Amino acid sequence: MNEIKEIEIPLLEATNENLKGYGYLIDNYDESDIEIVTWPKQGWREIDEGTGNEGGITQGSFEVWWDDKILYGKNNAVQHKSEYEIDGKYILGYSSLSQDESKKNVPYVPPKKIYMWHANYHPDGGQLFFPTQNKPFISPLALPGDDIKPEDFKAFYFDGKKGLYIHPGIWHEGVFSINKKSSFKGKQGKVHARVSIDFKREFNKYIYFKTELPG
Repeated sequence: MNEIKEIEIPLLEATNENLKGYGYLIDNYDESDIEIVTWPKQGWREIDEGTGNEGGITQGSFEVWWDDKILYGKNNAVQHKSEYEIDGKYILGYSSLSQDESKKNVPYVPPKKIYMWHANYHPDGGQLFFPTQNKPFISPLALPGDDIKPEDFKAFYFDGKKGLYIHPGIWHEGVFSINKKSSFKGKQGKVHARVSIDFKREFNKYIYFKTELPG
């Protein structure tokens, strides 16, 4: 088997200018709306007005935490099962791809890099993450399109003072905490259709990004 490649993606400061096309910064969780996409028509006949977009939104906490070198996430806004979940939690990423077991159970040290193996998008609606603890976080994003490549992603650094809203169809993988544990208020389309990509399986690659802004 070929050696798995590691692809670095750029880390940018999260500003509304840099996020243009992906989404935007959120100042107030309660006053923020979620875009809901009308169910696509199957042929030439149109969807009746006022239908196909009545699922509404769902809300709940999004929890992320490091356990050794693995970053886990749990989305309490939705209830579902998939091949990408273990006991209701996701593996979001890794601080190292090393198989060295000798470093287990050591005190937490913020990672210099984070490796990502999977991403997804929601065709039915947008999604919002709002930090509850004013702690920095990072979100890797890519613009819509199923012909996505690992190199198409960019990582955005948030100082924790504002939240992130992403449009429907934007590739993402939750939010990545730099701290040992972080919590977010979550809001998204209730249908929660999800389209996934496994970088390791499809491209034999991992994405990684640094956790500190250049300069």
